Amino acid sequence: MIGSQRRRATGPILLGLALLLFALLAGCERDPQSYRLEGPIFGTGFHITFYGDYDDDQLADIERSVKAALDRVDHLMSTYKPDSELSRFNQAPVGEPFQLSPQTAEVVREAIRIGDISDGAFDVTVGAAVNLWGFGPDKHPDRVPGDDAIAKALQEVDYQALKLDGNTLTKTKPVYVDLSGIAKGYGVDAVARALDALGVQRYLVEVGGEICTRGSKPGDEPWRIAVEKPISNERSVQRIIELDDSAVATSGDYRNYFESDGKRYSHTIDPRTGRPIQHHLVSVTVITSDCMTADALATAVEVMGPDAGYAMAERENLAVYLVVKTPDGFETRASTAFQRYLKDSD
Repeated sequence: MIGSQRRRATGPILLGLALLLFALLAGCERDPQSYRLEGPIFGTGFHITFYGDYDDDQLADIERSVKAALDRVDHLMSTYKPDSELSRFNQAPVGEPFQLSPQTAEVVREAIRIGDISDGAFDVTVGAAVNLWGFGPDKHPDRVPGDDAIAKALQEVDYQALKLDGNTLTKTKPVYVDLSGIAKGYGVDAVARALDALGVQRYLVEVGGEICTRGSKPGDEPWRIAVEKPISNERSVQRIIELDDSAVATSGDYRNYFESDGKRYSHTIDPRTGRPIQHHLVSVTVITSDCMTADALATAVEVMGPDAGYAMAERENLAVYLVVKTPDGFETRASTAFQRYLKDSD
């Protein structure tokens, strides 16, 4: 699996999700026929709904292509598989050029770009700090680490130590790369490309809450996606958004956390401080043309907080929807680019 995260939850949710996005697929049965594929992947699950008219051989080809695309991403970018491409890079010596596959190089390149535009709020080398707080694969009982331990972990957090030249990646100091904050979205994109290649024109792909859509539902109805209200002990809808050929990802801290001495510590670690975020931005939804970018941007904005995150969204013309906790409930902010995805009424 690419990665998983510990969480506190009152009901069943997909592993790896901070915020649930789910498709509203209600409606009467009509032509073209609807099909559904689902299964486990990346420590969470995938769900695909598509429409068309396919025979058994075509459906078998679609299923094989989908699973092959997901397995390929897992084999390349998992930190849990010691023989994955990413694990072998992490085990390689400092300064040794390492030849990546085009797929992994594409993900690392985008991760570095988003690290740059977010002033380091997105950092794929943050794993040492995440593990220190008990939210990574090296889990330990909930505890607050000391300042010295945090400072030591931060010595291993620096995405700028990654130098990518074409498909060749080199680290200039000891860092550990974990692509779980972007590779899940890339997995969605990989499935979308596989479906496109097979001529599937109307579909929704969801992996652990990250979503990509193509075409429309029967009757030229748009794909309607519900953004969950960020309340840890209930499941309700905050807003409805309508997608066409788009990808959407979310990030939130309202379910995955621990408490110590009456204080709540988010699973989202700011790579610039090595500590959990402290602001009141509880949910971020990002829409882009590809899910890899949406996945990483959602994390970046969550780390940056409501003001800096919104400012980056406007500066970069990003479609971002923020939910902020206030003493009176929740306040929402939609960037200019996000407006067209909102329904006319709340």
